[in-house]
Amino acid sequence: MFQTTRRRLALWYTAVTALLLLLFATGVYLYVRNTLVERIDDTLNHVVEVVERSLVIEPINSNTNQYRINVEASFRDNTDTVETVEDDHIDLEWFSPTGQLLWSTLSEPLDIPIHVNRTGETVHVTRQKDGGIREWGDRENSSLLLRQVTQRVEVGKQVLGYLRVSHPWFEVTKPSRQLILDLAIGIWMMVLSVAASGWFLSGKAMEPVYESYQRLKQFTADASHELRSPIALIQTNVQVALADLETAEVKDATLSHYRQQLQVVERLTQRLGKLVNDLLFLARQDSGISQENFSACPVDALLMEVVEEQQLLAAEKNITLTFNLIDPPTTETNPEILENWFTLSGNWNQLVRLFTNLISNALRYTPPSGQVNVELARVEATNRTSGLRSSHPQLQIKVSDTGIGIPTEALPRLFDRFYRVDPARTHPNGSIKTENTTGSGLGLAIALAIVENHQGQIQLESTLGKGTNVTVTLPITLEK
Repeated sequence: MFQTTRRRLALWYTAVTALLLLLFATGVYLYVRNTLVERIDDTLNHVVEVVERSLVIEPINSNTNQYRINVEASFRDNTDTVETVEDDHIDLEWFSPTGQLLWSTLSEPLDIPIHVNRTGETVHVTRQKDGGIREWGDRENSSLLLRQVTQRVEVGKQVLGYLRVSHPWFEVTKPSRQLILDLAIGIWMMVLSVAASGWFLSGKAMEPVYESYQRLKQFTADASHELRSPIALIQTNVQVALADLETAEVKDATLSHYRQQLQVVERLTQRLGKLVNDLLFLARQDSGISQENFSACPVDALLMEVVEEQQLLAAEKNITLTFNLIDPPTTETNPEILENWFTLSGNWNQLVRLFTNLISNALRYTPPSGQVNVELARVEATNRTSGLRSSHPQLQIKVSDTGIGIPTEALPRLFDRFYRVDPARTHPNGSIKTENTTGSGLGLAIALAIVENHQGQIQLESTLGKGTNVTVTLPITLEK
């Protein structure tokens, strides 16, 4: 699937680039061709001007104002003009005022009518193969293309004749064909290089998509596994209870046994429901369809509630759970700011879930007689790039414990979904090692999602065997 998409991207990229190159080459060809035609027209007009200046005009008689062109003196005896036009592959033709050909550098006259045109025109001449006209560059001398300029020569209102200057068209076609060949080779080489770069760039573009797809596959596999385990246990307990009902009479002992099995089923369904809720929460956060209601949240009151709820678990494990508030500085005297010193804009339920996860994790992996401390302070924001403090205050919540710690190599993956450092992580309890209850591996992933949803940051530091410190920084006001 990804290779097919990659090929399509590369083909589209190559096709679009080839089309642009073709348009560019067409523009270059037309520009060069028009430039060559303009150069030939300029040359022809220049020859016309030179020849006009060299014409010998004579009066027919002294009594009238009639004039004529001395053809012999103007053309046959003017060797400089003839040599110049021959060197430039230019042919001259002189016609009488009635259109009769009087003189020509061509060995065979061209059967072309006279059209007065100083801007230049292209004509096609068909000739016999045995014609005596000099070579023009065509293979069989059967046809040729000429670029011509025709000038009417006048004295006053009297027309003395017509001068037609012709230039072979191969002066345009030969470099044009070479240009087409060069452009074709260049475009082909560019298309090949663009195809190679398109294949490479499409591969780079598909890398994040492929990685996301792999994460999705892994997420689906892990979610299926997590959902399958409690479902299988529920089915087992229900099947055992049904089998007992069929084979034994209901007595007090049997009722107690049924009660235990149903309690297990209840715990498993609760665990299954929590897992489904966690998956739905992450799915909504990823899709961006989650509609959050942000309001003023006093974080100090929120943390007091969460800590109070977790005190029962801490007492059961003989762990000291404390909550410290860092008082505002004595320099702050504004009563409105002091009243809302620990208040930020956020979602109450999400923040409760965030700190419940962090504190419960700390209690879970802290041995008896250990300590878990929660600290809340208001700090000034620090720019990551410059390191300078800004005027945007933030709330900083630290959850630290004296638990078993986390290996250094596991820290980069702690916020990955379904990632658990070790399903059988243990800690010493006197002389006995008791295994901790492993979660679904979604707690820290959900914590990260909530923090990012509040435009905050979360950092985790841990030393194996000494404890873990989690620091959450949340802005007082959210940026729009």
